Amino acid sequence: MSKPPFLALPAGAEARTLDTDRGAFAAHFAGRRERGTALLVPGFTGSKEDFIALLEPLAARGFAVAAVDGRGQHETPGPDDEAAYGLGELAADLLAQARALGGEVHVVGHSLGGLVAREAVLRDASPFASLTLMSSGPAAVAEEQQARVKTLIGALAVLDLESVWQAMRALDPPEAADDGTPADVAGFLHRRWMNTRPAQLIAAGRLLIEERDRVAELAGVELPKHVLSGAVDYAWPVERLDRMAARLRAHRTVVPGAEHSPNVDQPAVTATALADFWASIA
Repeated sequence: MSKPPFLALPAGAEARTLDTDRGAFAAHFAGRRERGTALLVPGFTGSKEDFIALLEPLAARGFAVAAVDGRGQHETPGPDDEAAYGLGELAADLLAQARALGGEVHVVGHSLGGLVAREAVLRDASPFASLTLMSSGPAAVAEEQQARVKTLIGALAVLDLESVWQAMRALDPPEAADDGTPADVAGFLHRRWMNTRPAQLIAAGRLLIEERDRVAELAGVELPKHVLSGAVDYAWPVERLDRMAARLRAHRTVVPGAEHSPNVDQPAVTATALADFWASIA
């Protein structure tokens, strides 16, 4: 679960909806579209707040930024039907978001968001200027993580969200109680979990354990590609991401001192890597 370092929007940023032909999506916006637009897609159990520390540095480089809650995530409503959260539906939403933003859209998908962004590009790459897969791999997550996701799916099928949350907290290591998380961020994490639709969590979890390798298909799409990750990743080991980048002939960035969420762990370095990549293909 990504943990934003803070919650206050930087000066000039705003929270509002992104209205599309597939509905309205809660979003954070920042910057002016001088050099294009960054569309930031959160991962499993995540939300737009996971990118909050990227807003200011990306805007400072001349990019408009939109970080968006997908359907059923946090502040974007969604139905209780798991079929509504299939990969095709999520990709269609993302394409609608890109159309609504217009112009040159650089899409960045974190973790599960990378699988969604990949599907969108495979369906129609025309709205996008580039694709960045951030801590998002070639197929299903690593075997150990598959077991964890399956356990979570099973729990969500029989328990309410609060009960699952309490069960997860009971499994936290003792040091997690004193990890320095600000009280407002800790409260937000619980609130976000409770706001997310159970059907979204279950369907998204299944995507993480069932997705097949589509790297060869993606390599055939004429679009600049970037694979960015931390130096350690528990969902997709870094060596798998290295191999995927080579197969894609993609630009590769490894962010020192970061793990599965470079956008949270090392936001300044991550923002620089993103903006430098986009500038290199302008």
